[in-house]
Amino acid sequence: MASKHPISVTINGKNFEHEVEPRLLLADYIRHDVELTGTHVGCEHGVCGACTILMDGKAVRSCIMLAVQADGHEITTVEGLAESEEKLHPIQQAFWEAHGLQCGFCTPGILMTLVPYLQENKTPSEQDVREAISGNLCRCTGYQHIVDATLLAAKTMQAAK
Repeated sequence: MASKHPISVTINGKNFEHEVEPRLLLADYIRHDVELTGTHVGCEHGVCGACTILMDGKAVRSCIMLAVQADGHEITTVEGLAESEEKLHPIQQAFWEAHGLQCGFCTPGILMTLVPYLQENKTPSEQDVREAISGNLCRCTGYQHIVDATLLAAKTMQAAK
C-alpha cells in the first residue's frame, strides 16, 4: 500500500490540507476530496480541456497532474471565478448573454482557458479566439457562440478599465 503524502493547496482562496496517495489525480482531488464538481473529467488524457483549472494563474489540465504536484500552489476552479452569486466574472456573464453554452459540460474548462488568455490578449480577433480555444472540445455548440461570447467579454473587460 502506497504511503500518503501531506499536501497544502489554496483553492479559490481557501486553504486545504489533506494526506493523499501519490497517484491521486488533481482533478479527482478537486472533485472528490474538496468536493468542487465544476471541474469536469472527459478524456482523462489532457486532450479535451474539460478539466482545465488555473494553477498560479496559468491554465493547466488537472486530469494529467497529480494532487501532490499542487502542493504549495494556488488553484482557481470555475467555482472561484465569480465575485458573488449576484456578480459573475465578465466571461461568465458574456457566455450567458451570448448563449456560449449548450449542455455545459465543456464550459468550465473553456472559461478557465479563456480567463488568462483574455488577461494577456485584450482585443482578440475571432481567429485569435478560435486558436485560444482550439484545445477545448465542445460537441454541442459549433463554437460560434463561444467565440461571440469571448469577444463580448473582451469588449466588456476593456470598457471596465
